[in-house]
Amino acid sequence: MNSVLQLNLRNFKADLGADGLVWLGMDCPDASVNRLSSEVLAELMTVLDHFERQPPAALIIHSLKPSGFIAGADIGEFKGLEHADTIDKLISLGWNTFQRLAAARYPTLALVRGHCLGGGLELALACRYRLAVDHPDTSFALPEVMLGIFPAWGGMKRLPALIGAPAALDMMLSGRAIDARKAQRLGLIDARVPLRLEKQAAAQHVRSGKPAARARGVGRLLNLQPLRPLVMRQTAKKLNERDPYQHYLAPRAILEIWGRHQGNAMAAPGWVKEISQSDTARNLIRVFHLQEQLKAFGKPSEAAAEIRQVHVVGAGAMGGDIAAWCALKGFKVTLQDQDRERIADAQGRAQALYARRFKEARLRVAAQDRLIPDPLGHGVSHADLVIEAITENLEAKQALYARIEPRMKADAVLATNTSSLSLASLGAHLRDPSRLVGIHFFNPVAKMPLVEVVRTEQLTPTALATALAFVGKLGKLPLPVKDAPGFLVNAVLAPYMLEAMRCVDEGLSPETIDEAMKVFGMPMGPLELADTVGLDIAHAAGRQLAGEQAIPHCLEDHLSRKQLGRKTGRGFYAWKEGKPVKQQPGTPPADLALRLISPLVKRTHEQVAHGIVASADLADAGVIFGAGFAPFSGGPLHWDQHKAPEVVPI
Repeated sequence: MNSVLQLNLRNFKADLGADGLVWLGMDCPDASVNRLSSEVLAELMTVLDHFERQPPAALIIHSLKPSGFIAGADIGEFKGLEHADTIDKLISLGWNTFQRLAAARYPTLALVRGHCLGGGLELALACRYRLAVDHPDTSFALPEVMLGIFPAWGGMKRLPALIGAPAALDMMLSGRAIDARKAQRLGLIDARVPLRLEKQAAAQHVRSGKPAARARGVGRLLNLQPLRPLVMRQTAKKLNERDPYQHYLAPRAILEIWGRHQGNAMAAPGWVKEISQSDTARNLIRVFHLQEQLKAFGKPSEAAAEIRQVHVVGAGAMGGDIAAWCALKGFKVTLQDQDRERIADAQGRAQALYARRFKEARLRVAAQDRLIPDPLGHGVSHADLVIEAITENLEAKQALYARIEPRMKADAVLATNTSSLSLASLGAHLRDPSRLVGIHFFNPVAKMPLVEVVRTEQLTPTALATALAFVGKLGKLPLPVKDAPGFLVNAVLAPYMLEAMRCVDEGLSPETIDEAMKVFGMPMGPLELADTVGLDIAHAAGRQLAGEQAIPHCLEDHLSRKQLGRKTGRGFYAWKEGKPVKQQPGTPPADLALRLISPLVKRTHEQVAHGIVASADLADAGVIFGAGFAPFSGGPLHWDQHKAPEVVPI
């Protein structure tokens, strides 16, 4: 029978079993997830102090929260990054606590169910053993690089020693998460265990007496000090290819601290100071908080109706991919199109998506089975949500609504994926316009995280809440916007892309124009972006938003040739296997980037002033996650407010 150890803990519960095993369950109060705040780390040190005096037979650390293991550090404590004393104390506390855990005389085990991120993974690495519950939600990552910082609590030391330098550097430099299956294959965990047997397996494994796992083979050799310079050179070359203008310092800091300081950030005070005082780190942490704001819109609410079945009308590039993503996320989906060949093409793209996303055949087959071809539209009458994704033509959409609205369930929501048309106009002839909402995805659907949720004056709170919660269940970031031409993202992109096209009309090459914006910090230039979005979409948005200015000649020329960009294989660039074929860029004029970015920033200010989006912060979030605006800048309005004095005001 277990007894509770009285250690006066707020964030942990320590149960001592008759067998001498201690189960240390983490449960941060008043929070949906566990985070490693200074208070939590101090409590863990208290626990370790106690067990140093009275060692248990073994210690098993697990989570008492259904949401997962540990979501990382408490990012709220990063606000004092610019103060050297603050960051030094935080690094020292985490490093020393996990050093203490790693040096424990008794066996220790981290039992991981759900997310194990950042400092949570560093804690698990400090344990002798690690078991993972075999569940789709279980994942491991060191995502600090995405915040412009590095894993300073031992991750840069212990992860390469456990899984080898190449795999560890890939995880640390990309920030990408891996699932339990891959974690076992890499040697990050000792085993995967079924949920029903997690406690028995943990108790058995922690008392097994097995030696702690270590890297083997080439991965182990490349982690040895004599070979680290070789790995550093090769990795630095890849970093420079990925980020040639060195907008992001954190990956280089990780590589240097691993290569020259044995992964110990405390031995690299210069890097700690440079990273902690950088605008990039502060801005990326800001972007994290913006992302959390968007996620909050997608949380389930009592006002939201439950969506079980989705019907998508239109199996083209957008509609087919929206349907595929909905099925991937567990929804039953019927896909309607008058052209059966388009449905077949959409199913082919869906199968390729599922092959990339799911390693297990049963999961791929299940997703394929949820995507049901429905050329005659029988699914309309059964769907809780109908998504229209046909051509951008007002009359065509209104005619479709007239046919399907009488067949829809009384409480079903009707959504349009329009990128440029007025919802008020679209719903003008509906019997019940109060259930028409915009759910605007971006292309490519599988990669773009933002979805604009467009409300009209007539939209009911239930329909709005349902749309927001649905987008959240898709794993996307919902941004509420008002019905207006271009909403937020296309409204700000249109003048940016049109200005780039005017530069083409003036004789600059697409490569040179795009290069100017990549130097600025954009992941892709405006013309590659226009090709990706679709030149027909750019044209539709441009006609509404260009005002008195003429549409650029080069855009009209491409459209006359039916060159719509990536989806047709030709636009400003030729596209092969989903990538643009580019020539060598010329040297961009000195003021080109400012010329291109100025109309984007100006329009973003206008959208906030007109109430299209609720705040400047949400506008920054929308343009970052919907248009790829340089994340390290903090967003267009944040950049405009904090730009260097020598930059001409916009």
